[in-house]
Amino acid sequence: MNPRTLLASTILAALVAALVHTQRYDGYFTDPVGLFRWYAACWALFVLALLALRRVPVGGVVPLVLAGAVAVAVTGLVAPPRTSTDSYRYAWDGRVQSAGISPYDHTPEDPALARLRDDWLFPTGPSCNGPGRAPVPHNAGTPHCTRINRPAVHTIYPPVAEAYFLAVDRLSPDGSRHKPLQTGGALISLGVTGALVLILRRRGDDPRKAAYWAWCPAVPVEAVNNAHIDVLGAFLAVAGLGLVAARSVRCRAVGGLLFGAAVAAKLMPAIVLPGALSGVRRVRDAAVVVLPAALFAALAYLPYLLLSHGSVFGFLGGYVEEEGYDDPASGSRYSLLRLVLPDAWAFPVLLVVLAGVCVHVMRRGDPRRPWSGALLVTGWAFALLTPGYSWYALLLIALVALDGRWEWLGIALAGAAVYVLGPTFGYQSALSNIAYGAAVVLVLAVTLLRRRTRLSTSGNRGIPAGAPGTP
Repeated sequence: MNPRTLLASTILAALVAALVHTQRYDGYFTDPVGLFRWYAACWALFVLALLALRRVPVGGVVPLVLAGAVAVAVTGLVAPPRTSTDSYRYAWDGRVQSAGISPYDHTPEDPALARLRDDWLFPTGPSCNGPGRAPVPHNAGTPHCTRINRPAVHTIYPPVAEAYFLAVDRLSPDGSRHKPLQTGGALISLGVTGALVLILRRRGDDPRKAAYWAWCPAVPVEAVNNAHIDVLGAFLAVAGLGLVAARSVRCRAVGGLLFGAAVAAKLMPAIVLPGALSGVRRVRDAAVVVLPAALFAALAYLPYLLLSHGSVFGFLGGYVEEEGYDDPASGSRYSLLRLVLPDAWAFPVLLVVLAGVCVHVMRRGDPRRPWSGALLVTGWAFALLTPGYSWYALLLIALVALDGRWEWLGIALAGAAVYVLGPTFGYQSALSNIAYGAAVVLVLAVTLLRRRTRLSTSGNRGIPAGAPGTP
């Protein structure tokens, strides 16, 4: 084996070992600081592995990236979900649909669905004393609880996500518990890696960029161990951007359909659409992408609209209110904006800034690299919204892998810091300011350095040989 390949492989093996320990370390409730130390160590090894990958001979890059992707993804399977209970809701929604019931019609604690409960999702007795359990009303004296968070509210997930939950439930053996959703997350995350390598190689780009996703510690933690549905949205968005970049009308239309599917899996990928319209000048060119996306998202809701008696948007409005997105004065949302602006100004300024970024991307963006504009919009949206959930950044990481501007990965690490350390710091905005502030400084510093380097290079090329001041 080439010595440079051996070095990269050794560091990658250390990363895998650290990830296994981190996944098995059950410290989210008991030792969040210790857990984040291990997580930070994984990120440090990730950076070293990327640096070593730069020196690997071209012929060995793709095999090493793919082998590393498999090894990193598998680490998410070594333990039950550690830092999130969202996948328990996924499993419940799939089970409810398998019983022929709309997931939007009943809350998990509704007695009408009591026949679907089991000891895994709805433990009783002493098992209810553990963390991550929510009480369930019951007439008996024995305590009843559930692993599902917010059991008193309706589901929030869009129709493509619900169809995925149903498919996983139908394919899962009895008693398999959390493993099918984790396995599904691992397979989809590997699908993202494959799509990235394919897009990069077809465009003659450096396949090393795919490692930004394939080896990133956030992927096995959030996409596999916690099995967040965001990974499906990221996969569909990446595939859609790859097709839009092909520039043919048919490819752009299919790319639009995939964007619609991404939005109907997790609403977050809607922020990618301005990037998909990079450099578009004519309305009909934009319509080729936007109309299929809107049509698919609308039609995806139709079966559930026909089958459901209640709203198919479920807890969406309540979630926005609960997370403080409609009230800038609560929580740590918009924390960087609130450092310099009155609370009431944060949301309007956010809209103005993001609108400006979107217009810039659509007018000045490169249609051959729509992911570049998508990364710019998504990155600044995260930086200004300062979300408290680390799995949202899966989409951002996938865009980084397409574009190559690694500095935006700091936003993903900031989200993890806020999520894991939030309880320790009382969810104060100071933690968000420090984490996201450092990430924004990194983005601005590297962007400025790149711009100066580019101007310097182009300036040197423009000076004719023998001119004054040249050797």
